[in-house]
Amino acid sequence: MKLAPLAAALCVLVATPSFAASVAKREVRQQQRIARGVRSGQLTRAEAVSLERQEARLHRQIQRDRVDGGRFTLSERAKAQARQDRMSAKIYRQKHDGQVRK
Repeated sequence: MKLAPLAAALCVLVATPSFAASVAKREVRQQQRIARGVRSGQLTRAEAVSLERQEARLHRQIQRDRVDGGRFTLSERAKAQARQDRMSAKIYRQKHDGQVRK
């Protein structure tokens, strides 16, 4: 897995206000959960690739929201948190679906 582009983008987020920092921290934790799932064999390669793509898409959506107005509105913050909640649930489901790496 190539995490360098995502890691670089996350570094940019860390330097922004507190909400963006919490978003970045959550993205990092979700990336770590995916990586641990791959290492433990709980995630197949296809599942990991799919989750990585979805995580990257979520990151781009949050970046677009941030650029639009310069900072998050309350509704954008709620949407970003809801998206991250859904992503977290997807990671959980994939890790616990009984498929194992061969």
